[in-house]
Amino acid sequence: MSGFRNVRKVPAVLRHTEYYDMPQGEMKMEKIRMKTPLVEMDGDEMTRIIWKMIKEDLLLPFIDLKTEYYDLGLPCRDETDDRITMEAAEATRRLGVAVKCATITPNAARVEEYHLHGLYKSPNATIRAALDGTVFRAPILVNGIEPYVRTWKKPIVMARHAYGDVYKNTEYRVEGPGKAELVFTDAEGRETRRTIHSFEGPGIVQGIHNTDASIEGFARACFSFALSQKMDLWFSTKDTISKTYDGNFKQIFQELYDKEYKEQFEKAGLEYFYTLIDDAVARVIRSEGGFVWALKNYDGDVMSDMMATSFGSLAMMTSVLVSPDGIYEYEAAHGTVQRHYYKHLRGEKTSTNSVATIFAWSGALRKRGELDETPELCRFADCLEEAAIETIESGQMTGDLALITTLENVETLDTESFILAVRDRLVRKLEA
Repeated sequence: MSGFRNVRKVPAVLRHTEYYDMPQGEMKMEKIRMKTPLVEMDGDEMTRIIWKMIKEDLLLPFIDLKTEYYDLGLPCRDETDDRITMEAAEATRRLGVAVKCATITPNAARVEEYHLHGLYKSPNATIRAALDGTVFRAPILVNGIEPYVRTWKKPIVMARHAYGDVYKNTEYRVEGPGKAELVFTDAEGRETRRTIHSFEGPGIVQGIHNTDASIEGFARACFSFALSQKMDLWFSTKDTISKTYDGNFKQIFQELYDKEYKEQFEKAGLEYFYTLIDDAVARVIRSEGGFVWALKNYDGDVMSDMMATSFGSLAMMTSVLVSPDGIYEYEAAHGTVQRHYYKHLRGEKTSTNSVATIFAWSGALRKRGELDETPELCRFADCLEEAAIETIESGQMTGDLALITTLENVETLDTESFILAVRDRLVRKLEA
């Protein structure tokens, strides 16, 4: 696809609200109106291509789509020295709802490939740190796509702390002998020092941090979400080794539970418990699912990818960042599908799964509809998700799912054909 039809073009770097006009007579129904724009964060590579397809085929014909647009593609982030990412986060706080495409976190190879001025940090980490929220991720269950773990019968929701740890780290390359120290200077100027390591040769040092306020916000979000979903809550860290850092997470969770949530959990017949992450992994594999699993930032990053893959595909998972003050950012939690993008540039057909990106848009539109009290927008989001799931269950799916489905005689669709198949079902649902 070369781009949108009849789109008013605006310089990508600028923040703006977009208004779209589609060819007359294409749809019989009146477009759904939006009261308030949502923040739109565009991304990189194949997911950027999918992003355009979804907007053109699944959104613009049906919605008077209003977005405040930020181009978080790597060239634009480099052009703005990554200021565009913070601007997008600030806009999300202002408007309350955002939807984000997958983006590249550059390594040395990407710096060379894109001729970047520096190694920019993860856009997700920047946005999450600015909003200080919790990321909730859940598998999208579809008949015919069975979990690899035979015991799993229900979804397992990952609750990932979205602040601190390695995503806000400070790193240093040690070139030779010397002593690395952890130094804290309080408000009165008093210093506390701890030796990290006495180096006899080259090595590396990394410093991470967290705050009690952020951890408490994480805990509250987890307890509240579990109660709202009527699901047990599991929490795990490695406090036997990280006695102060991880131990602080454990203590804050337990104190908050005992003080504010224990009675509510018991009344609802729900359980909260803490266990070491080693034990939690074994319990999760043996379980039938149906609970919320709360994890620190990096642990949640790794385990949610494992969970999504175990349920079928990285592209079959919802992801939403919820901040303590009620800000929502929906995203596709997988990568930019680099290999497919290179095929696309060569003019070859790809079969890239767009479901997570579709659900990011539907989640954001539904939340915008809830906040603005526009039920027709919420209904559209429901219909869009149902259309995507029913398309797969009918036997029409992308290549990643065709390889693992238990359905027979399936049709493997290319990237755009799958989105168009979803559109056909969506039209029928909206006209019903």
